[in-house]
Amino acid sequence: MIKSLIINPGSTSTKIGVYEDETLLFDETLRHSTEEIQRYATVYEQKDFRKDIIVNLLKEKNIDVKEFDMIVGRGGLLKPVQGGTYETSDELLLDLKESKRGEHASNLGGILAKEIAVLADAKSFIVDPVVVDELSDVARLSGHPDIPRVSIFHALNQKAVAKRYAKENNKKYEDLNLIVVHMGGGVSVGAHKNGKVVDVFNALDGDGAFSPERTGGVPSGGLISLCFSGKYTEAEVKKMFVGNGGLNAYLGTNDMRDVVKLVEEGDEKAKLVRDAFIYQIAKDIGSMACVLDGKVDSIILTGGIAYNEEMMNMIKAKVGFISDITVYPGEDELLALVQGGLRVLNGEEEAVKY
Repeated sequence: MIKSLIINPGSTSTKIGVYEDETLLFDETLRHSTEEIQRYATVYEQKDFRKDIIVNLLKEKNIDVKEFDMIVGRGGLLKPVQGGTYETSDELLLDLKESKRGEHASNLGGILAKEIAVLADAKSFIVDPVVVDELSDVARLSGHPDIPRVSIFHALNQKAVAKRYAKENNKKYEDLNLIVVHMGGGVSVGAHKNGKVVDVFNALDGDGAFSPERTGGVPSGGLISLCFSGKYTEAEVKKMFVGNGGLNAYLGTNDMRDVVKLVEEGDEKAKLVRDAFIYQIAKDIGSMACVLDGKVDSIILTGGIAYNEEMMNMIKAKVGFISDITVYPGEDELLALVQGGLRVLNGEEEAVKY
């Protein structure tokens, strides 16, 4: 029996879970007020504050850190890497600390895992960070050499559900061609070919379908005109596209459940926006089917929006001719992290060196 502590830092919270193998013993979301966070000039400076809260909670639960065999943290904004479970090496920790590729609370995941692992005399890892980059060479070309296509997506959940599908069907992930569609606050659609995500719509920087908070891909001519209109600063344009785009821009909400309620109440605009969301998701799936030469073992629909059965049936009606469709609602990041660590400790995979 392997006992694990899982740490997933967010901008105003730190989610933790304690597991024995894949069995959750307890989880907790530790909330941090704006005032608490604003005391620190950088994300890295929050480290000791968050570490103390985690350690103190474990004491309250009468859990000795020395009971843990493994500590796993959420991966942050590192250099582009292959998918897998990574040891928290000195080089990896330095990159997370210096935040050269962007500051984000998830950068603390590996750092906190390592520091608590030292107290516990345990192994520490991160799993499938958002910067997983397995794109084929041809997928990197966008149309202009100054703007290469970049891989930033929901790698943790996409890889976890793809491996779950393989396991449930007694197959190896490396032997399958899958299209995985993550639908949450952001949307990413990836082509998984023989264990690698060879193409994916960038979930952050304006690519593919719009989402509850992001515009996805928009006509470049219109974007250029907007940027040079003099009406907006660079920061305002970025916020329009990541945060205030998608459902937020059209309907003033980032919750698809609100949109569904409006549709049920007869709101025609909400119905049009919902239908456009499904339409764009289906277009992205069709694109990835072409990437895989039409040889698709399954389309996997996942993320919080996948709980809506009616919408999933609407997507199935559009793309069901491509292959079978599997729905795994939700995004259990804590479980995905513990599974990544267990695959290493159980000898199913080797830890990757950063």
